[in-house]
Amino acid sequence: MAMHQKILIIDFGSQYTQLIARRIRELNVFSQIVPCNHIPDIGPEIKGIVLSGSPFSVGSGKLPAFDFEKVRARAPMLGICYGAQFLASHFGGKVSSTEQREYGRARLGFIEPGSALFEGLAAGSQVWMSHGDTITELPAVFHCVASTTDIPVAAFANQPNGHPPVFGLQFHPEVTHSDQGKQVLANFVLGICGCSGDWTPAVFVEESVRLLQDKIGDGTVILGLSGGVDSSVAALLLHKAIGNRLHGIFVNNGLLRKNEYEEVLDAYTGMGLQVRGVDASQRFLTELTGVSDPETKRKIIGRVFVEVFQEIAAQEQDARWLGQGTIYPDVIESVSIHGPAMTIKSHHNVGGLPEKLHLQVVEPLRELFKDEVRRVGRELQLDPRILNRHPFPGPGLGIRIIGAVSAERVTLLQEADRIFIDKLRQHGWYDQVWQAGAILTPVQSVGVMGDERTYEYVVALRAVSSTDGMTADWSRLPHDLLAEISTEIINRVKGINRVVYDISTKPPATIEWE
Repeated sequence: MAMHQKILIIDFGSQYTQLIARRIRELNVFSQIVPCNHIPDIGPEIKGIVLSGSPFSVGSGKLPAFDFEKVRARAPMLGICYGAQFLASHFGGKVSSTEQREYGRARLGFIEPGSALFEGLAAGSQVWMSHGDTITELPAVFHCVASTTDIPVAAFANQPNGHPPVFGLQFHPEVTHSDQGKQVLANFVLGICGCSGDWTPAVFVEESVRLLQDKIGDGTVILGLSGGVDSSVAALLLHKAIGNRLHGIFVNNGLLRKNEYEEVLDAYTGMGLQVRGVDASQRFLTELTGVSDPETKRKIIGRVFVEVFQEIAAQEQDARWLGQGTIYPDVIESVSIHGPAMTIKSHHNVGGLPEKLHLQVVEPLRELFKDEVRRVGRELQLDPRILNRHPFPGPGLGIRIIGAVSAERVTLLQEADRIFIDKLRQHGWYDQVWQAGAILTPVQSVGVMGDERTYEYVVALRAVSSTDGMTADWSRLPHDLLAEISTEIINRVKGINRVVYDISTKPPATIEWE
């Protein structure tokens, strides 16, 4: 990443840390998450520091390791929830577990006139609280700048003393339930920290191309493509940087959606990418014969993919680099605040391949969240068929067929799934749903078709709304649409005589069934 203005987010294990980063990036300012026990050097590019919330309690005595002196007085600082309580406690205030707890919606009853942090907000603004501990006494260097009916200190600031300002919020401005939370973050990032807000998709593309050219030099890159957004955007960035020295490989594992192999190859060709299609479907299906355990299926699919990819990649004798579509959540989800070192997990699609192929890794998207990848893809004019494509699991239909996988069952599911997706598109629902697909269950049920009794499979439909897949709610598709989909599947797909709709949320359920 170029030397861009940056907001450093120090993570204490909050469930909302990624959301803080994304809200700041929506202001066109780059933000970076680091665990509290792995603080980097604070360079001039860091214009502000945010201390996240945490499941820890300031008064518990079991706090995560954190070298506060390394960041103190280096840039304006904003503590959120636990971060605010840490600051209050560190500077001599009192944080207690009292009856004055707040969870959920609250309203700011008092806002200090002229507060830089609350510019544009008025008393009565709704905020989202989620804390058991409460700041009961501020240190002498701080003063209250906002309060609610139940919490005297909802926000504080330090007295001017020649050092960068320090602020604390006991509410979460990053969640949508804080109605003007984004304004609070904008006041901090753009106003107090003085960030210019110039980190845009166009700038990212321009800088990434330059960095990729410098890194790869005259080398050749091979890249495993899936037909999904991440690998496709990575391919376009690499192609823009090195042209035909990018060699794409798209493996058909026999578990793709109906006609997807041909449609994706056609889309890549239309974008000018040099992509080699490899139909290994029979090899995958043979290996999966008789296997029902979900984890075993995943491992087989992953192993065979590596074997096939390795065989094809070995034919690219000039390749020195392996491209991967790793995105920011892949990087930070494996970073623990409980240990002294950061461990970056292997990419879920091609884990282990760099070592086996003796290639260096290049990951053009490792700084981006999923929604940012789509914005960059739009900037690069990625084919809409891929740009707007729903997320699709790496193991494909192999984990949407509950139980053993066979060619016959794959065909059944492909036909039902195609009807489902086509109907969503026809009725304008595809782009309103974050992810959708059909699941072939191992359950068979009695039915009547004409004068004949049938005993055929039950297919389940799954459609969810989400932002990033971390949480998801089931989509409220119209009953008439569900009826139309059900009728078409039962009438057209021989072997299926019953359709059900999954209305489970994540959590406690997952999006996929396996």
